[in-house]
Amino acid sequence: MNSQTQVPRVAGQADVQRADNTTSSGAEPSPSPVRAYLLSCGSSSLADRAFSALMLVCALSIFAIVLLILVELISGSKLTIQKFGMSFFFGSAWDPVNGNFGALPFIYGTVVSSILALIIAVPLAVGVAIFLTEMCPDWLRGFLAFFTELLAAIPSVVYGLWAIFVLIPLMRQYLNPFLIKTLGWSGIFAGPNYGIGMLAAGVILSIMILPIISSLTREVMSAVPHAQREAVLALGATRWEMIRMGVLRNARIGIVGAIILGLGRALGETMAVTMVIGNRPEIARSLLAPGYSMASVIANEFSEASDELYLSALIEIGLALFIVTISVNALARVLVWAVTRGAPVRGT
Repeated sequence: MNSQTQVPRVAGQADVQRADNTTSSGAEPSPSPVRAYLLSCGSSSLADRAFSALMLVCALSIFAIVLLILVELISGSKLTIQKFGMSFFFGSAWDPVNGNFGALPFIYGTVVSSILALIIAVPLAVGVAIFLTEMCPDWLRGFLAFFTELLAAIPSVVYGLWAIFVLIPLMRQYLNPFLIKTLGWSGIFAGPNYGIGMLAAGVILSIMILPIISSLTREVMSAVPHAQREAVLALGATRWEMIRMGVLRNARIGIVGAIILGLGRALGETMAVTMVIGNRPEIARSLLAPGYSMASVIANEFSEASDELYLSALIEIGLALFIVTISVNALARVLVWAVTRGAPVRGT
């Protein structure tokens, strides 16, 4: 009994003796190889400051590039700004021979074709995002998401060629006659059936912006906490009611941001729209009539600008398109950030 109780005391005394011997000797443990290498390099404060300065220069270069583009556009459009002023954006004439320029037909064509694209693409894109996020089987989700986002990787000239050889013949043979017969009385779908025109441009743009709106909407919906879904289901809601009240209501700001970002993409599209819109600088009530967009007129006529005033008019159209596109994209990013960063969304 006594020997068993004395064993811990002897061991404890041995540990104390070893600690005393280590302390008295004053020996320090040898540093690890990594620590030894860092100690041999000396102070890294200079390298840290250099790296921080380099990263700051990289970030500021983005602002510098945007500012240089803006300055160059303003400088190049001085002639038309001085001659026409604000009337340039409200004039309908486009006569390079007599030096009379107005951008209203191009603004009209850009806005109308982009709004048509949103009307067609938004319901489809939101539906795809809801299916992928809430209802799609796991084995199908990856494939469907991949093919949806693959649409964004197709070059715009390929879309234009597909529209010329596939979409426009189908619209000219089936869709346009049906619209003329049923809704031609309204004047919106009246006139000759060319195939090319504002409606064709809106359809091709809707296909191009669909993956942008769908992917961002899916990202925003995925950011909604699962507890929100479970709470709505626990109250006896159906799946549709859960999606409508628990998901869409909380993600609505981000969805609006995705739609506006898609709008910015549609506003700046050039090649595909140029190939199908008709390229006629007129303001027509019918969506089947040819039109013109700001990006299209720059692409078509920039190489033909024979005098400085003509060139200045095209640059000022580019300035207007640049300002609109930057503003729309900035607004969309802010709205998407408000949801993905967890900003509170007020309920209605």
